[in-house]
Amino acid sequence: MTSDSVPLEREFRFYLANQSNLVEKYNGRFVVIKDDKVIGDYPNEIEAITETSKIHEPGTFLIQKCEPGPESYTQTFHSRVAFT
Repeated sequence: MTSDSVPLEREFRFYLANQSNLVEKYNGRFVVIKDDKVIGDYPNEIEAITETSKIHEPGTFLIQKCEPGPESYTQTFHSRVAFT
């Protein structure tokens, strides 16, 4: 299985590779990652989903709480279903 076959694996690998730098800038916030870059940061996950979904199709971006250490790793994948 290649990294392209797992949805949002590229974005998650970007987070892992840049975690220490991202924590310096966004500690405690929810970052939105797409195409190997942070496209937004928000105080909570709901706002991150709501605001990013206005511009980008759900399922095309990763939302990650930005915290130090491996215990902070999460993989939250949002499907392409509509939000109401």
